[in-house]
Amino acid sequence: MAYIITFKNQFLLFSLDKMFYLTEVEDHIRVEPKLFGLPTSEAVDKQLRETYMEYYDKELGRVISVIEVLNVGEGVIIPGDGAAYYKSNFKLLTWKPEIQELIYGTISEITSFGAFIDMGAMKGMIHISQTMEDFVSFSKTSTLLGKSTKRSLKQGDLCIARIVAISHKGDEPKIGLTMRQPGLGKIEWLKEDQIKKERDAKKAARTEHKTTKGGKKK
Repeated sequence: MAYIITFKNQFLLFSLDKMFYLTEVEDHIRVEPKLFGLPTSEAVDKQLRETYMEYYDKELGRVISVIEVLNVGEGVIIPGDGAAYYKSNFKLLTWKPEIQELIYGTISEITSFGAFIDMGAMKGMIHISQTMEDFVSFSKTSTLLGKSTKRSLKQGDLCIARIVAISHKGDEPKIGLTMRQPGLGKIEWLKEDQIKKERDAKKAARTEHKTTKGGKKK
């Protein structure tokens, strides 16, 4: 006997990270015999949390948590299988990566070909050529260094990146990221860019004021 998981409703949650969803799911939950001593709803809830722990589906995304069991139907026992199956409706909190979305993450590993970013629910990879607007090299201290800017990227750095590729080959999705766009990169770099922008704006304003003042004297 085969059952099909049905995603009934999916609601986008308000967040700086737009990839969190509250999803209503209908599924036949296989409850193991070890849980038979519990009330049915409690047994289903425990089994759900075990079954959907770190579960990933292309359409659903990564399951973060089982929020609520909405309904539990009658149980079905299949010959040759000691477990019981309950048709259930429940809500899941999920994180689904989307192309072009921004992510906040921490550099978890630096390699000779790029960096891995821990995004919380999953990890993404950023190629060395996509880490910054510069010629980048890998140093012996396991950091990525920009030749002209002298900027460095190391493990533990907090960054903002954009998802540019998602591959679903294999058990885990492979997520490609970039930081070679305005407003992206290591948080310290963004602060430096903002300070420079404000300083340049003030300098331009002073220059314009002097030019205007000089023109009036003439």
